[in-house]
Amino acid sequence: MKRTMLGGKIHRAVVTQANVDYEGSVTVDEDLLDAAGILPGEVVHIWDVTNAARLTTYTIAGPRGSGAVCVNGAAAHLVHEGDLVILGSYVELEDAEARTWVPKAVFVDGENRIVEVRGEEAFRAN
Repeated sequence: MKRTMLGGKIHRAVVTQANVDYEGSVTVDEDLLDAAGILPGEVVHIWDVTNAARLTTYTIAGPRGSGAVCVNGAAAHLVHEGDLVILGSYVELEDAEARTWVPKAVFVDGENRIVEVRGEEAFRAN
């Protein structure tokens, strides 16, 4: 049996730009993507903590160390500069692997610099 599991997330990042004129996606500092185990072009969900908007898009790697989290295209009507967001990816695993899967959670400060990266223990504690 296949299970869909959280692959990785970037928790409470600040949106640095919202560009409605771009064709789509979310541009994210490549350091943040790497820390969360999310690839450029990978599908991610965006959950806006500020206004409760939820959407699905794909990632584009932004400059390393920039702290960029830029929501592009139509999504910029829902998510705005300064909003707090959670970006999450999912993986599909066989049942046995899913039972030992360790997702990553990347916690950032107000400038989207990595403060902490947690593994499985962050999800078992809640």
